[in-house]
Amino acid sequence: MGGTYQGRLELTWTNKTKCLLARSDGTYEWVDPTDYRVAEVRLLQPVETFGTDPSDNLLIQGDALYALRSLQQIPYYRNMYVGKVKLAYLDPPFNTQQAFAQFNDALEHSVWLTMMRDRLRSIRDLLSMDGSVWVHCDDSEQHRLRCVMDEVFGPDNFVATVIWEKTDSPRMDASYFSGRHDYILIYRRSEEFTINRLMATDDGTHYNQVDSNGRRYYRNPLRARGGQGSTREARPNLYYPLIAPDGTEVYPKLPNGGDGRWRWSREKVERDKHLIDWVRGREGWTPYYRVYEPEQRFRPPETIWLHTEVGSTRNSANEIKSLLDGQSFATPKPERLMQRIIHIASNPGDIVLDCFAGSGTTAAVAHKMGRRWVAVEWNEDTVQRYIIPRLRKVIEGQDPGGITESVGWEGGGGFRFVKVAPSMFTEISSRVVLAEWATNGLLAQACAAQLGFEYVNDPPFCGRKGKLRLAVVDGMVNPDVVRLLVKRLSEEEQLVLCGTAVDPKAREELRRLRPGSSVRKIPSALLSGYRYRPPAYEWDDNEDSEIEIPTMPLP
Repeated sequence: MGGTYQGRLELTWTNKTKCLLARSDGTYEWVDPTDYRVAEVRLLQPVETFGTDPSDNLLIQGDALYALRSLQQIPYYRNMYVGKVKLAYLDPPFNTQQAFAQFNDALEHSVWLTMMRDRLRSIRDLLSMDGSVWVHCDDSEQHRLRCVMDEVFGPDNFVATVIWEKTDSPRMDASYFSGRHDYILIYRRSEEFTINRLMATDDGTHYNQVDSNGRRYYRNPLRARGGQGSTREARPNLYYPLIAPDGTEVYPKLPNGGDGRWRWSREKVERDKHLIDWVRGREGWTPYYRVYEPEQRFRPPETIWLHTEVGSTRNSANEIKSLLDGQSFATPKPERLMQRIIHIASNPGDIVLDCFAGSGTTAAVAHKMGRRWVAVEWNEDTVQRYIIPRLRKVIEGQDPGGITESVGWEGGGGFRFVKVAPSMFTEISSRVVLAEWATNGLLAQACAAQLGFEYVNDPPFCGRKGKLRLAVVDGMVNPDVVRLLVKRLSEEEQLVLCGTAVDPKAREELRRLRPGSSVRKIPSALLSGYRYRPPAYEWDDNEDSEIEIPTMPLP
């Protein structure tokens, strides 16, 4: 059969091409991806710093979608995080149609999938090429989430599905089956992804031989296990005679008498012949390969994690209560669970990201394990009641529980606390205007963020991107303003000039004095930019066209 095939396997859902505008009251609205309410790059406003060295760690209060976009697009944060996050762990609402005190977990499937898809796309760009994303879920959405992650990261980048035994006893009131596990889906950014192995848990008694130097080892049969029938023709390089101590030739025979194969080629066996033990039995000579006991024995992670190894929900609930004077949190995760994830997928000094921070377990464990971290939580009450008090105890060395003793944590470090700024736009009588807070210096910062400029307070300029300088005027831009600013430019620099009001003659004057520069009216030029912004969010610095949107003068 021949022919051309089109299309691809994918999961579709209602309003898949739309984005979600989430409101603080828990409601939402489907909007176009170019809608300024979701496309805007929000500022991250500093609130407070904690500890002696807060520069490495960042706690963000606000919607994860805005927070992740700010990390991607604001040059200060972009330089720190884009392509540099080693591990992203997500523990989102599971969409189990239940209501918890800390968040709304009763979303229709299409809403949940859109919410996850948009955040995963941002996380993909933040990950380093050897990084990975781990998403916690249960049976409510696991099968659909796998399809979405295939679409975002590519099916070839699927690594594994871990099953965590989250409870240590059955629920006796279950109608049918008592669920005792969650899933963790793991995807890598690329083939550069590597992992750290776990310490072996066996007692090592199988190393039951000792060489002349006192080193322990065990004997591994040199004949490959399994296989039926002759492999002489199928694997000729693995079928050859070995010479036993008495000079006889020994071939890799199967128990049924057929021809088998050796584990390795003749060249490797010759190279490692000093590691071969010959044992004489009733059937003749048998060669074995010595496998020595390493100084530290490691094993690959397995896909079933028992509560006895990484803790249960009972353990995590007790950890929170002991830390925060008896306060409870609906769905905390045990510190040992996060310790295993962070150990496998990162190294000391790497950046760990959690954009559904909840009670702050990921940040707390990452801090104790010497990682840098970014945590995002939208609920202000959760940040103030759980995350900040918990992390303060970690840096002050007043957190004796969890993994503190096992990693030898005694305190130290710090973190910065910032908030996602409100929109720089507002609507009055169906007209989009600048919000009252977006004036003077804050207006300049907001415009720099939207246009991808590094914010630099260098009056009369406020931003730099290569040879482009940015100036923002909270008022009328006229030819006199243009001439003043051009005089301050070096010969090779060009100007992007934004103003809340623009005299048409100013554009003509700027084109005459400094070709390639542009004047943009706020907010109309920014709003039109969302509509025409390329997928990579790279602005055309010489773009001078605008769609005029009626605006009101600032108060």
